[in-house]
Amino acid sequence: MRQGPLQPEEYQEQACLLCMDREEHIPLRRIMEKLDDHFHHKDYPAAEKHLHYWLEEARACGDLRGEFALQNELMGYYRKLGRGEEAMESAEAALALVEKLESEGSVGAATACVNSATVYQAFGRSERALELFQKAQAIYEKSLTRDDSRLGSLYNNMALAMTSLRRFDEAKELYAMALDVMGRVKHGELEQAMTHLNLADAAVAEYGPEAAEGMVTGRLEQAYELLTGSTAPRNGYYAFVCEKAAAAYGYYGWFLQEAELNRRAREIVERTGTES
Repeated sequence: MRQGPLQPEEYQEQACLLCMDREEHIPLRRIMEKLDDHFHHKDYPAAEKHLHYWLEEARACGDLRGEFALQNELMGYYRKLGRGEEAMESAEAALALVEKLESEGSVGAATACVNSATVYQAFGRSERALELFQKAQAIYEKSLTRDDSRLGSLYNNMALAMTSLRRFDEAKELYAMALDVMGRVKHGELEQAMTHLNLADAAVAEYGPEAAEGMVTGRLEQAYELLTGSTAPRNGYYAFVCEKAAAAYGYYGWFLQEAELNRRAREIVERTGTES
């Protein structure tokens, strides 16, 4: 894994475009392609340097949209690595840029709220997360159709925040809404499965392990049927979901299901060379 500074060949061409052509914006497509390459090789230090280099370039040329995109990437990067303070700083920076861009009522602004809310939820700030999810909900429900996966994902994430706050009735209502939306989405079975696993966790949180045992069993059975019966492409995303779900089955002592889901994920990774 490379630890040194960015090399000139990584940024020279793009810098020329910015400085000589005076286009006033950074080349986001190529930046994201390079970022994906770093992530594919798990070269996280290089990914971070790459993001910060281009964040400074965006600021230097006044490219607010480029800066906004990079702050969204940074908050996800820091969340993945468990660096809460930095993740929340990037989240607030992205939200401030929404105001500067005068796009507070747009779907893009709502997505920024969702991304930021997931950061706050990940680091135990459920009240702040819920506030942001509710802002996104007001926009999404006006702008998106009932078969849009972004809406289903929002409901699922909002329900997690509600569960953390022990607002169980509201959480269950949101999970039901998530299941309804994802039932309309092509290959939405994978997200439905994860919602059933979240409902199992919510039942334990509300009633305790012994009282919730029957509910947990039902949810785990439904999730497994959806995961194994799904017609979704057997690609890196399917492997990711299987691996994530496997951890839940292991937690509940369903070791055969855990092993099978891990086997499916591993087979895809070995066959395609992609990371789950």
